[in-house]
Amino acid sequence: IGTSTFGAWQIVESLWASKELGLNRFVSEQPPYNLLDRRIERELIPMCRTYGIAIIPWSPLAGGLLTGKYRAGADRPADSRYSEPGKAPMNRDHPGAFDRIESVLEIAVVIGLRPSVFSLAWVMSREGITSPIIGPRTMEQLKDNLEALEVEWKDEWTTKVDEAIPPGTHVSDYYKADFGPNARWM
Repeated sequence: IGTSTFGAWQIVESLWASKELGLNRFVSEQPPYNLLDRRIERELIPMCRTYGIAIIPWSPLAGGLLTGKYRAGADRPADSRYSEPGKAPMNRDHPGAFDRIESVLEIAVVIGLRPSVFSLAWVMSREGITSPIIGPRTMEQLKDNLEALEVEWKDEWTTKVDEAIPPGTHVSDYYKADFGPNARWM
């Protein structure tokens, strides 16, 4: 059993309750995680690694923003799921998000990888990540996603990514866990 988009404290509380009551515990967490939202690196990933919880992130391509499909000032592709203005992922952008996206896409191109392959390979290279959840709509997208399995991630790429979007930060809102107190105990 697992959770999805929980805060680290919520999972730890659930582990305590499971132990106290002799119940099965959560063994996986499904958070959003991609180059545009790295906030789970602050608490969630270390907690999951400490307690042996698998991390199965969703939206590793940030709804297509990390594929190069959506560019600043360009029309959205007519065949995309976000072709209508006002639909995600564009409404998740912070000021300057496209500048950061362009930086990441440029890193991918310079090292010779398509942005989608680079972005998926980055997620898979992160400590504690079990397997990203991909969402291809076509066979071409599936083949593209599977190419990330062949990438041998290099430390110098991590350095470049960290300069563009520092660890633990975000430029687009995906991770919206409940960080407040448990209302049940108040």
